[in-house]
Amino acid sequence: MDKGAIAADLVRRLREAGHQALFAGGCVRDRLLGRVPLDWDVATSAPPEAVQGLFPRTVAVGAQFGVILVLERGARIEVATFRSDDAYVDGRRPSAVHFGSAQEDAERRDFTINALYQDPFTNEVHDWVGGQADLAAGVVRTVGDAHARIAEDRLRMLRAVRFAARLGFTIHSDTQGAIRAAAPTVLDMAAERIGDELVKMLCEGAARRAFELLDETGLLAVVLPAVAAMRGVRQSPDFHPEGDVWEHTLLLLAQLPAGAPETLALGALFHDVGKPVSVGEKSGRITFYGHQDVGADMAVEICRALRRSRETWERVDYLVRNHLRLAQARDMRLSTLKRMLASEGFDELCRLVRLDALASSRDLGPVVYCERRKAELAVEELKPAPLLDGNDLIAMGHTPGPRLGAILRELADAQLEGEVKTRDEASAWVRRRHAASESG
Repeated sequence: MDKGAIAADLVRRLREAGHQALFAGGCVRDRLLGRVPLDWDVATSAPPEAVQGLFPRTVAVGAQFGVILVLERGARIEVATFRSDDAYVDGRRPSAVHFGSAQEDAERRDFTINALYQDPFTNEVHDWVGGQADLAAGVVRTVGDAHARIAEDRLRMLRAVRFAARLGFTIHSDTQGAIRAAAPTVLDMAAERIGDELVKMLCEGAARRAFELLDETGLLAVVLPAVAAMRGVRQSPDFHPEGDVWEHTLLLLAQLPAGAPETLALGALFHDVGKPVSVGEKSGRITFYGHQDVGADMAVEICRALRRSRETWERVDYLVRNHLRLAQARDMRLSTLKRMLASEGFDELCRLVRLDALASSRDLGPVVYCERRKAELAVEELKPAPLLDGNDLIAMGHTPGPRLGAILRELADAQLEGEVKTRDEASAWVRRRHAASESG
């Protein structure tokens, strides 16, 4: 499916119906940069009801703002009517919109590089705001007055950072100054919008640069104060020759590829978030005792505040809480090791620990050991089917109650250790160690 060709066909059909229509926004920017657009947007003079009447399958995602989603051959193309906006009263949406011309539509957009329009058939570019010059210069700049554009929608502060990082651009000095001035107000918008934007920064392949820009613009201390607190927290140079906790975390973020899972990215960002509040000293050495557990609790609190899903914050909790465990793998009992290797999310934990090592001591030994041991052990060895259950224990004379669970857990350990392999061996093991009267 060629979404660009489908979007061009929508333009053609709109024009055949007597309307103006052009590619608009990010897809034009990406085409001019030689990138493959992720999304294709069409801007048109056709009012929303005309768009809905022209295409059989549509969703009115924002009809009051002139935005209709057209579903065509498996693609989802956003078709928006040219408009101008009245004042923004809630820091997010205009109080009213007026359908107008393409130039008026360009002048109400956020950044000049996102306010370009293109004829898909002739490739002619329509530029009323200097977007082509800013593309050539590698600059993210607001359309018109930076303070006014940011006051209209606080999310534009975070979007400026994300675009600059992803494209390798700088933020125009006027725009950056306006962001620094307005940074304390970024929390005025919904936490979910902030969370979505931060996750995009982490997962688009330029996470380190994005978080450097968040720090430079003053946004980091507002949206993620626990992360900002990492700056200046010294670490023992024998384990962390790279520097403080902030620099270490940036080195992890620099390794995140485009398309990295949200959970891995958040795990990388928060894996040492507990260090600033756990720092201590013993025998002249810097210590962070328990920082993984403190950090896991903090990470969950932050993820929930940013409205990430339960599935996400549970996995981030697991990653942060366990990111030091692989270092103990060689000394673990076999049953403990097998449980760790078989845990859901373990492969992702290995990815995080590898990133952590490459950003510090570069000792990959624990990761390599665990990956090798997991490859050596068959699935049935890591997660064998239970040999007995509670009914079996009751049949052996044990009284129902919490004690049954404790016996079964001990038996599961023995099975993982290879001490018992059959039901008969399991029954004999229980009889030797747990007389029925113990549960009576």
